[in-house]
Amino acid sequence: MKKWLALSFFALNLMGCSNSNEMDGEKPPKVQIELANEAYETKLGTYCWSDNKVNTCVDMAGPVELLADKKPIEALPGEKLTIKMDYEPKPNEMYITQFNANEKNKETDIHLRNDQFTVPKEKGIYYYSYSVWWTDGEDATVSKGDALYAFVLKVN
Repeated sequence: MKKWLALSFFALNLMGCSNSNEMDGEKPPKVQIELANEAYETKLGTYCWSDNKVNTCVDMAGPVELLADKKPIEALPGEKLTIKMDYEPKPNEMYITQFNANEKNKETDIHLRNDQFTVPKEKGIYYYSYSVWWTDGEDATVSKGDALYAFVLKVN
């Protein structure tokens, strides 16, 4: 979470610096997760986005608070989860953090490989934040947008 906050603040400060803009839409694209051949929506949290007309930054609660009233997605231990974003250009940076509700929301950085990771083997409730950044191809310090997506799993 600390890494996300620092990068989000960094992106927020640089948002207006980009002259070329290839981002479409008023908000970041939707992201789904796929689990056992079923697709599930994620919840868009904090983001900064710039289309050709307007720069917008929205500050939201963290994943645990954002999903407080959301029913967890049922998952099996060790199952493969895929993150899907149908949008071009793809983000330049992607991070996923797991918050373990069984251990007072202990944070763990999760390794993504080909947009996939393995569901924990231990039963319980797990919250996730999927943080993405779009940066300028010529200057990585210039942000074109960033977003946090949240979802919650119940491992049975």
